[in-house]
Amino acid sequence: MASQPSRLPPPLRLLLHLPHLPATPFLRFQRRFLFLYSLSSVMQGLEPVLGEEEFVNYGIGREEMVMYLAAGAAAALFLGSVSGMVSDIVGPRKACLLFCVLHLLMGIMKSLSNHPSIWITSICPAVASSMFLFCFETWMVNEHEKQGHRQDLLNETFWLMTFFESVSLIGSQGIANFLVKDLHKAFVSPSASTAIFATMIILYIMKEWKGDQKKSAVVNYRKSFVGHILKDKRTWLLAWAQTSIYFSMSVFWLLWSPTIVGDGRVVSLSLIYPCFLGSKMFGSTIFPWFFGRASSLYIEDCLIYTFIVAALSLLVVAYDYQEIGLLVVLFCIFHACVGFILPSLARLRTIYVPNEMRGGMISLSLAPANAAIWFILIQRGYYHNFENAGIFTLAVLGLGRSFNAITKKGPGLDSIWPC
Repeated sequence: MASQPSRLPPPLRLLLHLPHLPATPFLRFQRRFLFLYSLSSVMQGLEPVLGEEEFVNYGIGREEMVMYLAAGAAAALFLGSVSGMVSDIVGPRKACLLFCVLHLLMGIMKSLSNHPSIWITSICPAVASSMFLFCFETWMVNEHEKQGHRQDLLNETFWLMTFFESVSLIGSQGIANFLVKDLHKAFVSPSASTAIFATMIILYIMKEWKGDQKKSAVVNYRKSFVGHILKDKRTWLLAWAQTSIYFSMSVFWLLWSPTIVGDGRVVSLSLIYPCFLGSKMFGSTIFPWFFGRASSLYIEDCLIYTFIVAALSLLVVAYDYQEIGLLVVLFCIFHACVGFILPSLARLRTIYVPNEMRGGMISLSLAPANAAIWFILIQRGYYHNFENAGIFTLAVLGLGRSFNAITKKGPGLDSIWPC
């Protein structure tokens, strides 16, 4: 009987023993960080739950709505792309605080104004969303290294970040639905809730984490970034994989709802949304299987298969009309792939990207995806040149190109990429 837990898969074994493990320095650090990251994920997911309804509440028409979305994509392209480099220079702790300050500002201004400006409804959320993709991960990796924890323990934190982010987004949907039955009769608006969460997180960060990493001089950072990131072919291939999965996720969140309710089908989207996040949670729990036991596969091999499955799932959606049940299954498969890909790419960043340049590499690698999203919003929203199938096809092509990039192994990759 004593040996039975050892036969469990790594994710279940970890969750089974987590409450009984001694409070080692690493576990204390990990739990505090995951708590902070979960709160931030809830805050990040509160207002997007309303989607188009929020714009309608502010009296914004469809053409104006497209303009607001395009402005957000442009802000993510121009401001979000450099925010990671700024974070590397001033320190990720200050970047996390700035992320919270942006949400606090948005929450306060939306609560006070009946018609917030484009800065509050589009530009600030876009910059904050871009920062969320790198600031907490960068800070966690720096703190992990500074406190002297084992490098292999990062794998555990990576998949738990994806897992708890999905749980938190489901929680944010529940909180928003509870607070807002009718936006005009809301007890507490999502905007006010966002401001409350931002204040809590700022106070928690200032209390629990004192100090920051050493600041980098701009000139030295630029030279190091060019040498370690822009001149390294392997980093370019990793960046392409990152931008393709980010682009496909963005396309999905723009189009999943109109795809499912196409032809006037009546569907309860609020019940389907958690299914996607649950699939992403499942995909993240597969990740430690490959790192917790001996395997003849390599990381790039695992990613090749996962990118292929993700591309095929979106390809079927793009070119074959399906019933709701099959559409939901295909989208769930896509999210399970995403749940595995995200911690895998985080692991590869740890191998190839210096911690001092991690934020800059992540934010800059997403620039092509943000440019493509901006182009699609303009062409689809104003000129009606793109159909949904064509947009899904672009996402499939990006995933397929990532599959091709990952197969281009450089010297010595087999010895340092094993699963």
